[in-house]
Formats: sequence, structure tokens, C-alpha cells
Amino acid sequence: MTTPRTLPPSRRRLMAAAALLAASTGLSALAQPAANYPTRPVTLIVPTAAGGTTDISARMLAVPLGEVLGQPVVADNRGGANGGIAAAAVARAQADGYTLLMQYSGYQVITPLVTKGPLQWKPEDLVPVANVVSAPQIVVVRADLPYKTLAEFVAYAKANPGKVNYASSGNGSLQHATGAMLEQQAGIKMTHVPYKGTGPALQDLLGGQVEITFGTAPPFMPHIQSGKLRVLATTGKTRLPSLPDVPTTAEAGLPKLDATSWFGVFAPAKTPQAVVDRLTADIARVAGSAAFKQKAQEQGAAADYLDPQQMAARLKKESADWAEVVKAAKIEAD
Repeated sequence: MTTPRTLPPSRRRLMAAAALLAASTGLSALAQPAANYPTRPVTLIVPTAAGGTTDISARMLAVPLGEVLGQPVVADNRGGANGGIAAAAVARAQADGYTLLMQYSGYQVITPLVTKGPLQWKPEDLVPVANVVSAPQIVVVRADLPYKTLAEFVAYAKANPGKVNYASSGNGSLQHATGAMLEQQAGIKMTHVPYKGTGPALQDLLGGQVEITFGTAPPFMPHIQSGKLRVLATTGKTRLPSLPDVPTTAEAGLPKLDATSWFGVFAPAKTPQAVVDRLTADIARVAGSAAFKQKAQEQGAAADYLDPQQMAARLKKESADWAEVVKAAKIEAD
């Protein structure tokens, strides 16, 4: 039987060249989808219902990103389970860049800390692509209540332990954790009233069932502008351009109360690096544009581009910081 060793040298060289060509062709076929990406519409799954800051951020990004990519980017709302339905859908999707997640920091950071038992998804199932928008939580009360500053509110709450009802978008939500952080740092005791989303919490705040709530500014801005709600403070490091007269919590005497929310794009964990790099670069172009920055500011937020490495560093720090708050408050999700 003829073996490769007994073949003439010229024949062996020909076989080796053919094998190399076959291998390179196979590698080209594997690399081609990433090189040509995208060739069809991209779905950007949103883990909330329409109308909140996560949804607003997704829709602000979708149209201009689609223009840069050359393919439509379609926002698809899949709310529920503290973001678990959307996150699980993206984690299980084919890792080809055509199914992405507009993630909310409360779901990416807080939910894993407060959930008893297994999650439908794990944080490591998703890789960061780019952060897009950041928005501090605001401390907001009805305008007819007597306290006009955060210091006055804290003084009232200290004098009336447990009598102030604060609303959140649900047990284990970022708003719940923000309320707990305020209690811990101000030395007060409030009564937590969880709702199924920011919308119902806002309605009961306006209706007088609760006195105070927390959240990113966009859903509250119409009622702030109409004079029905009053903002006592913003929880970021700097004042919001859309609320220039409202002090930060640091200016109001609580320098460690920082509860900024962020909204960033994630992809399934095994997405090709070339696809992630393309998305990161194109999102940077969109988020850095004057038009996008203006839209974010109008919503009471800020364009805040971060690359994957910067997002990973933020996640690590915030997970550690919030873990202390959650543990001290014994917060658990429903």
C-alpha cells in the first residue's frame, strides 16, 4: 500500500498544499459572517415595558445605530422577572451579533445580589459591548408636602420613624436599594411600598398613597415641569443639566449616596470579537454625536459611552458596593 512516506516528493508537496488550502478555506468561511456583519436587521431586546428610561435609551440608540451599521436595529420590549426574561433570551440566542440586550444596571448588578435560588441567566452569560446612557436616581416627593430640601425631609423622617412610605418599582429593585441606602446613610427608618414597575409607583405618588420615591428622571420630568412633583436631590456626582437648580446628595449632606443608573448594550457571551468590536466602535460614534447628547439631556440623562473594559470595571465596583447595602438591608426579590 502506498503511504505518504512512499509518495514522490512532488506528490507529497501537492497533497500538503491541498490540505492547507482546504483549511484556509474553512477558516475563511467561519470568519466571513463576522467580516460581513451585519447582513440583516439586528434585534435590541429591552428588559422593560415601553416608556421607562431603559426603553427610551434603547429607542434613542436604535435608529442612529441602524444608520451607521447599514441595517435596521429594532427595539423589542420583553419585560418581566426583574429583567430575567429579556436577559435569558439574549443569553440563549445565537452568538452572532443579531440579538443584543439594552441592559439596565439595576438588573445586571442588583438582581443577581437579591435573587434567592438560581437565575434564568447568569451575568457571565453576557458580554459588555458599550455603555450608552447614565442617569442618576432622583429623590422626588409630591410638591404639596412641607419639606423642600433633603435635609428637611431627613429631619421629618427622623422625627417620624416608619411613617414615611417610599415607593419602588419592586422588591429587589434599584429603587428599593436606593431607599435602603438613604435609610442607612441618613439614619432614618421608612416603610417600603413595592410596586410592579415605575409607572404604578409614580401614579400612587401623585395620588398621595406614598410620600417619596426614587428613579431616573425621564418618567418624572413631565410632572416635575408641571409642578406636581418636587426633586429634593439627585444621587449622581454632578448636577443634572436638565435640573440645574437641584443639588446633588453630596451637596445636600450625604456624600456617599451615589445611585447612578446606567444603560448599556450586551451581547451573548460567545459573540465573535470582531462583531463586538464593530458594535463598540459604531455605538461610540452614535453616543458621541451632538444629536444623541442633546436627546439624552432632554430626557434628564447623559450620554455616557464606555468601552467593554470600562464597563467591566464599573460592574465589578458596583457589585461590591451594592452587595454591602443589600446585605445590611436584608433585601430579597419576590
